[in-house]
Amino acid sequence: MYSVIDIESNGAGYRKECIIDIAIYKYDGQKIVDQFISLVNPESDITPFVQKLTNITPKMVKTAPKFHEIAKRVIEITENTTLVGHNIDFDYRMLRQSFQRLGYDFKINTLDTIPLAKKLIPDEVSYSLGKLVRSLGIPITHQHRADGDARATLELFKLLVSKDTENEIIQEQHDETNAKSYINKIKLLTQDLPSEKGFVYFQNEEGKIIFSEYVYDINKFSKKLFNSKSKKYENIQQETEQIHFELTGSDLIAKLILNSKNTKKKEILPFGLYFRNDQYIVEKNTINKLEKPILKFKSFTQGSKAVQFISKIEEFKDVNAFKKKIDFKKRNELWLGLGRKLGEKLFLIIENGKLVSYGFYELFTQIQTLSKISKLKIDLPLSTSDVTNDLQLALLRGDFETLPMPK
Repeated sequence: MYSVIDIESNGAGYRKECIIDIAIYKYDGQKIVDQFISLVNPESDITPFVQKLTNITPKMVKTAPKFHEIAKRVIEITENTTLVGHNIDFDYRMLRQSFQRLGYDFKINTLDTIPLAKKLIPDEVSYSLGKLVRSLGIPITHQHRADGDARATLELFKLLVSKDTENEIIQEQHDETNAKSYINKIKLLTQDLPSEKGFVYFQNEEGKIIFSEYVYDINKFSKKLFNSKSKKYENIQQETEQIHFELTGSDLIAKLILNSKNTKKKEILPFGLYFRNDQYIVEKNTINKLEKPILKFKSFTQGSKAVQFISKIEEFKDVNAFKKKIDFKKRNELWLGLGRKLGEKLFLIIENGKLVSYGFYELFTQIQTLSKISKLKIDLPLSTSDVTNDLQLALLRGDFETLPMPK
């Protein structure tokens, strides 16, 4: 039993896409036994490119069901089938991440018609769906709409099955796709990892963490580790059976999480901000060891960007006014900024110029009282490394809204 699928997305960034159009034909090898076709309200914008390609407008999906309203139907029609698609990785990823947003782990065996077509119909000029089916005389209507592309994929699949008289290639492709090979192990472990900043934890079969790291792209780093020829990663590659992650959203949040776990990580800040001859400059801190920098930076580029920002503000031409702006002494404030994910906020508690606690809350949560904050806050240990420089940079960039401490 097969479920032949096609999905159109709203064109948002990688792993942030939402389904706007879906079509599934359930096929028993002889005939269509069930079908499901629907526009889907993505609850977000549709890019102009996708609107032009699909002719699906925001107005068309405004009254369409949201994914959570069709999720049960998708499960029903695909249950105990093999999911078939032209470039099935995309459709399968779209389904998995849509279900993940609902807290459901969607898994199914898959079959891709692209490699099948390359084996059974060699020497074609193009294996894109539109060009391939036209070359084979298969009609395609409503191209780049889910129903038209799914129906064309079904007709292509029927042709491929008929050409594979011994069923050898179909079986081989199925076995390759679902085999417990090292390549498929990597694919399964990394396919749903986000391309965002955060901590990544590699765990063995028992769940023990055998390696962890803070990285700027969890997905990219994990794939790179598994494909590395370095001996230091050999045991990790062989023993890893699970990967978990913790999004941070920013370097500051990552540092706070490390500090809350009392894990120190030495940070090198070789460049500094100095004020000389009525202008701000960035240079290596080792040039003049007797002069203390106003701010420190990881790179010359980071420092240069700060100078460009400072130079645009008239009051900062007075270096004393600038120093006062970023001075933390005696501050008692609540800072609010962006959290680790969409819909979440970060709060910081500053007492007498020191960061003592932090925490997160959902946008719909009210935290105007100290008692509410106390329930959500994470206290930093006394041994925490200093993050004053990071906070000064964040304050300078306007990353936080500063409020008096609630009572």
